[in-house]
Amino acid sequence: MTTTFAAAARAFADLVHRVPAGSWQRPGLGEWDVRALVGHTSRSLTTVITYLDTAAEREDVTSPQEYYARVNPTALGMDPSAVTERGRQAGRDLGDDPAAAVDALVGQALDRLEAVDDPLIQVLGGLGIRLSAYLPTRVFELAVHSLDIGRALGISVDLPGDVVEDALVLAARIAADGQGAEVLLALTGREPLPPSFSIV
Repeated sequence: MTTTFAAAARAFADLVHRVPAGSWQRPGLGEWDVRALVGHTSRSLTTVITYLDTAAEREDVTSPQEYYARVNPTALGMDPSAVTERGRQAGRDLGDDPAAAVDALVGQALDRLEAVDDPLIQVLGGLGIRLSAYLPTRVFELAVHSLDIGRALGISVDLPGDVVEDALVLAARIAADGQGAEVLLALTGREPLPPSFSIV
């Protein structure tokens, strides 16, 4: 999984280098402009770095799909506006050269991962999860938000095949808990998904 995470991280970094000058204030996703969207996406790197400095006493979350069920603003009682602002702050934290900042974060995250095995880390809400269960969620976020950035800017995004595959597999596992039939029918061309349908 570390290899796939590395591929997703590097693809994201390459994409940030392709953001046209003067495009950082363009609409990105929802209330985020492109800078905030890139900042939010970069949190998939910074959380790996910071969470590796934590240690959990117990394993509360045992799979990537369970992470999405339990570690989300609604389940944790978080204010959605706080999540939005956190993305904006992450964008501001990238400074005057976001591409260089993202490159540095990728390097830090991959260096840290090389030095560990599969620790039990503490994530948002103080929940414990194995690194091997957490990293697939970061691959998913990097993949989906890289596509979001590409759509916002009108540029093509060619993600590595293993990154797309792992993100799709996790999406299917998340959907299987309550929305599996709808997704299966849609993927086999039988029924369209409802407008604004989302598994997360």
